Amino acid sequence: MDLLLDLLSWLTIGIGMVFLFAGGIGLLRMPDFYTRCHAAGITDTGAMLLLIVGLMFQAGLSFVTVKLALIMIFLLFTSPTATHALAQAAYTGGMRPESAQDETDPLEEAGS
Repeated sequence: MDLLLDLLSWLTIGIGMVFLFAGGIGLLRMPDFYTRCHAAGITDTGAMLLLIVGLMFQAGLSFVTVKLALIMIFLLFTSPTATHALAQAAYTGGMRPESAQDETDPLEEAGS
């Protein structure tokens, strides 16, 4: 049973590391701020889930597992919220997505 838990733990941790690696490549390869923000936010949340679940398998049924579950719930709320707030602040500050730079803003057209 311990071998099965260890294998499951290392499998989830390994997949989480692959997610983090893919997110790093996404940060380097994506063309503009918003797609980079998306790559970082999605892979950060997915990798975090897998890494913490892998650590929960390693910890077994203990108080450490409860702490890890609470950390996971906290990060599930804060990571997407922080990514959205960062993207919204950039958009409000005037940074437009690369594909929309040639087009006019429909909100500006409606106001004139």
